[in-house]
Amino acid sequence: MRHWLKQLRKDQGLTQGQVAANAFINRAYYTQIEKGVRNPSFEVARAIAETLGFNPSRFFMDELAIPIEVALKNAPIVIAHCDTDLRYTWMYNPHPDFDPKDVIGKRDDELDNNQGVIELMELKQAVIDEGITVRKNISFPLTDGVHIYNVFGEPLINEEGKIYGAVTASMDVTRI
Repeated sequence: MRHWLKQLRKDQGLTQGQVAANAFINRAYYTQIEKGVRNPSFEVARAIAETLGFNPSRFFMDELAIPIEVALKNAPIVIAHCDTDLRYTWMYNPHPDFDPKDVIGKRDDELDNNQGVIELMELKQAVIDEGITVRKNISFPLTDGVHIYNVFGEPLINEEGKIYGAVTASMDVTRI
């Protein structure tokens, strides 16, 4: 079961039929995709992702994650994508305070409220608005103490050259 997909659809107040219609696929096929019985083609994944506002690579992360997990499983690095509204479309390896499945579709200020969140959102907004790469150390109060992350943000650009979001790679440098 793709609980993350079902929850994202419900959070947006859409039915399976509405998502299927917007993605130009059969409702039964969409239901099978949501239940995890079938995997979509990349074209179908892209259509569903555009309808619900997330990165289509999320469908294939289980297969793609194995080499990433081997390389990063013990590394203090968080990688994330957000859309132009600063809503997460993908996240990998977050601090234990956050579940990557629960952050999809949410903004940082919907997950927490502190100076670090404000600075992170400002960084991502600058990346999107100005189309620039930004790097900054940001402190976040977390359940196990204050963590300092060196955050690197870069725009996500589609084939037409339009910015559709931002990607961040954040390394915990607290103990360095």
